[in-house]
Amino acid sequence: MFLALTEMRRAWGRFVLLAGSVALLVFLILFQQALQDALVTAFIGAVRNQDAPVIVYSVDAQRTLQASQLDRQQIDGIRGVRGVGATARVVQGTSTVRIGNGDLTDAAIIGTDDSSLFVPLELSGGRRPSAHGEAVGSDVDFEVGDRVEVIPAPGGEATSLRVVGVAPEIQLNVTPTLFTDDVTAAAARRAVNPGAPGDLTNALAVQPEKGVEAASLTGRIQDAVPDVEALTREDAATRAPGVDQVQQSFRVIFLLYALVVPLVTGLFFLILTLQKSRSLTLLRAVGARPAVLVRSLLLQVVAVLVIGIAVGLALFLPVSSLRVGSLPLRFDGTVVVVWATALIVLGLLSALVSLRRVLRIDPIEATTGGGGL
Repeated sequence: MFLALTEMRRAWGRFVLLAGSVALLVFLILFQQALQDALVTAFIGAVRNQDAPVIVYSVDAQRTLQASQLDRQQIDGIRGVRGVGATARVVQGTSTVRIGNGDLTDAAIIGTDDSSLFVPLELSGGRRPSAHGEAVGSDVDFEVGDRVEVIPAPGGEATSLRVVGVAPEIQLNVTPTLFTDDVTAAAARRAVNPGAPGDLTNALAVQPEKGVEAASLTGRIQDAVPDVEALTREDAATRAPGVDQVQQSFRVIFLLYALVVPLVTGLFFLILTLQKSRSLTLLRAVGARPAVLVRSLLLQVVAVLVIGIAVGLALFLPVSSLRVGSLPLRFDGTVVVVWATALIVLGLLSALVSLRRVLRIDPIEATTGGGGL
C-alpha cells in the first residue's frame, strides 16, 4: 500500500486526469440511464403503474390501448373464463385540451367503469375521483385543482375535467395523462369525434380470482376467446410498441461506455508500467516480491476507479432531480450499484495485461543493464 500511494502522490497529475476521465464517463452513463428510464416510463407508465394484473386487447391492436377494440361478445367471453374475478372496461382516447389558461396540448384520457381497477397504484397528491368529471393526472403535467378543457371538434359538445389528484409516472405515449371514469372519457372522445360510439371498449382490465396466477390466466383467456391478446401488466408494458426500440438504442450506447472505461484504464496502466519498467526491475532485484508489486498495481486501479465513480456520482446527484423537457429524471440506487460494480470489475480485468508484464520481470536484468518488460 505504501508503494502504491507514494507513486500516486508523486505522479498525482496523471492519476487525477484518469480519475477525472472515469468520473465524466460515469456521469454520462448515469445520465443516459436515467434518460432511458424516464423515456420508457413516459411511454408506458400508465400501463405499468396501474393496478390491474391482466390486460386484454384485441389481437390486431399490437398492444396499444387506443388501437384496440373489444366487442360485447368478446367481453362476455373473457368474463366467463375460469379464474377471472373482477373486470373493468377501459376506454382511452387522445384529445386536444387546454390546462387552465395555458396553451393547447394533447392529452391521453383513460376511463374505466370500475373505480378500483385500472387506476394509478399510488397518488403523490390529492384524492381519487368520486364523481363524473373528476380525474387523476400525471404529476409532471398537472396540479391538484387544474381545470382541463377538452377542445371540441365542429359539431362536438365541449366538456371539461377537474384534476382532484395527481400520481407519479403514469404518462402514456409521452403525453399528459388523465385517469377518470368511463362516462367522462367517452364524453371527451365524443367531443373530439362526435360520431364515435358511446359504448366503445378499448381493453378489458382483469383481476384474477384469489390463488390464480396472472400469467396462467392470460393463456386461458387467449385459448377461450378468439381474436384477443391477454397480457400480464408487466408484459403489456415491456412489449408495447416503441419500448424495445428505445431500449435497444440505449444498449448500444451503454455497450460503448462499458468498453471505453476498461480500455482507457487498461491503456493508462499499461503505459505507466512500461514507463517505470527499470524501477520495477530494480525493486525486484533488491528483494521486492511479485505479490507486492501486483497488490500495488491493483490498489492503484481500484483507487482510481472508486474515486472516479464517486466524483461521477457527485456530479449526477444534482442533475437527477431535474427534467429534460417533460421527462423527469430520478436517482436509482440499484442502477448506481450495478454500474459501479461492473466498471470496477471491467477495470480490474483491463489491468491483466499490466499484471502479466509485472510478473514477467526478471531481477537479473538489473545487473545486465536491461529492465524491459
